[in-house]
Amino acid sequence: MTITERKSGDVTILDVEGKILLGEGDVQLKRKIDELLEKKETKLLVNLANVPYMDSGGLGEIVRSYTTVKRSGGDLKLLNATKRISDLLTITKLITVFEIHEDEAAAVASFA
Repeated sequence: MTITERKSGDVTILDVEGKILLGEGDVQLKRKIDELLEKKETKLLVNLANVPYMDSGGLGEIVRSYTTVKRSGGDLKLLNATKRISDLLTITKLITVFEIHEDEAAAVASFA
């Protein structure tokens, strides 16, 4: 799994590519989120367009990241969740917790 970081104004966009799995992608994601929070970057948008699969460990890490960012006074939103990930969020009722966007410009604007 790779995470590419880019900025759009004061919003940090994380383009995630590959599977987010327990013991693999979840650790990378945790490290990246913690690193951004240390730099006081608290407006985070996680782009899941290139994530074909996420297991319970990956889902748990996204929830942990969300609560950590919220506690730091920031916001974490999801972008381009695939059908499989949307279904997973719906089944686990987490769809009501996360703000999910299909359009990057609208997602970035929603932080204002």
